[in-house]
Amino acid sequence: MKILIADDSEAVRQRLSEMLSEIAGVQVVGEACDMVDALELFEKSGPDAVILDIRMPRGGGIEALRRIKGKCPRTRVLILTNYPCSQYRNKCLQEGADYFFDKSNEFMDVVGVIEGLLSASG
Repeated sequence: MKILIADDSEAVRQRLSEMLSEIAGVQVVGEACDMVDALELFEKSGPDAVILDIRMPRGGGIEALRRIKGKCPRTRVLILTNYPCSQYRNKCLQEGADYFFDKSNEFMDVVGVIEGLLSASG
């Protein structure tokens, strides 16, 4: 399973990449710090899943979500944000996000979801 991580925090990207790389069958195919880079990497790498932050430079995660799902509806999109308010959650789910996580208390849930997706596809 190929994963793309897009978050403006280098520490978050590194931690996610380390955690996901420990899962057999998972390959982190790219890390982006903003929406433009995320969409370019998405086009180049064709990931099975994308982990997006909502607030990033040069466009946000909601716009990236919209474009990714518009182009490849089967790509799994996980939103991981410091802004877990209901209006963001509702908007992301409405735009096609498969999962929505709060960085402050659901960070580790991302790993469980990826493991679940991997076992379901295998």
